[in-house]
Amino acid sequence: MRCSAASRLRSRNAHKSGLRPLSHAFRLKSALGLEGSHLWAFYMHSVQEWKRFFLSRGISNELIESYLAQISLLANTRSPVVFELEHLSLLVGVKYEVLLSMIRGSASYYRTFSIKKRAGGERIIEAPYPSLLQCQNWIYHQILLKNPVHDCAHGYVPGRSIFTNATVHLGCNTLLKMDFKNFFPSVGIGWVVNFFSTLGYTKDVAGSLAALCCNKGRLVQGASTSPYLTNILLYGLDDRLFKLSARSGLRYTRYADDLTFSGRYISTNFVSLVSSVVSEFGLVVNEEKTRLLIEKNKKLVTGLSVAGSSLKITREMRRSITKDVFYIGRYGLFSHISQMKIKDPFYLESIAGKVAFWLQAEPLNASAHKCKEILSESFN
Repeated sequence: MRCSAASRLRSRNAHKSGLRPLSHAFRLKSALGLEGSHLWAFYMHSVQEWKRFFLSRGISNELIESYLAQISLLANTRSPVVFELEHLSLLVGVKYEVLLSMIRGSASYYRTFSIKKRAGGERIIEAPYPSLLQCQNWIYHQILLKNPVHDCAHGYVPGRSIFTNATVHLGCNTLLKMDFKNFFPSVGIGWVVNFFSTLGYTKDVAGSLAALCCNKGRLVQGASTSPYLTNILLYGLDDRLFKLSARSGLRYTRYADDLTFSGRYISTNFVSLVSSVVSEFGLVVNEEKTRLLIEKNKKLVTGLSVAGSSLKITREMRRSITKDVFYIGRYGLFSHISQMKIKDPFYLESIAGKVAFWLQAEPLNASAHKCKEILSESFN
């Protein structure tokens, strides 16, 4: 009987991984009687559970030992077991042939477009199509979130936010703001492959996981895995900058590609030291955006004022919100929209969102609460 093309691909991929293909020992789906299902894979968390499972399926002791060795490595890093690409396709819920297509030609699974930056210019977004996004979300939830990030990293970390990032710098005399140039694309696929390999995955599986997270050999703005992956990969950089800051009596945080340092005094030499450390990790500081703010300069961190002892929204944002809400309260929503020729169908929701943001930053602000009361009447 001739093997199918898909079977030959599975055999070749498993051979590259250094492990005998699990599907040669027993068919994953048929052995379990769960054709089309992959939920079983989440029920086995320990090495002993896997051993009992293999024995119940009549697998040879030699083959069992080879797989248990890999399972032990993955268990040590709390990573889900993935033996080969067919196994991965079951776990993520994507057909094997589709998974191979995404791994080998990821560019065709992205939609590229641009959005305007607030400071001018355009930001290129590469958004994955649903099938690839499904794979990336599985990797994010089942693998990435189980890995630690530095305490100084606040962007896209559960339980942290722009508010926790800004709070660290409250009441500072001096503020240094820096960011990376071309952040996500600066992280190559080799770095990502190495990360998955250190978790215990075989070379073939690690390369496939990395390919699902990258496009054209690098991370991209738009992939759901990119933000948290960079947090993991930059743990060493965050630790270096944290210790460098501590020696200078400074505080340090990073929100995605935005670096913030604060304290009583920051020398210009410190900026050079930071740039030097960053370059050791293959990244480049965007010197055009480096800002050293002293004394009475307006000090904003991730859009929030840190000049005082508590967080505040900007004066411009406060004035804009109160003005719009005042007119809505005095003349009514529809009259205000007509007078101002507002065409945004979600204008009221937008204003309400800004008020909610204001209250999150300043929960005791009476003006913010008053704005909320006025808007609530418009929703009724």
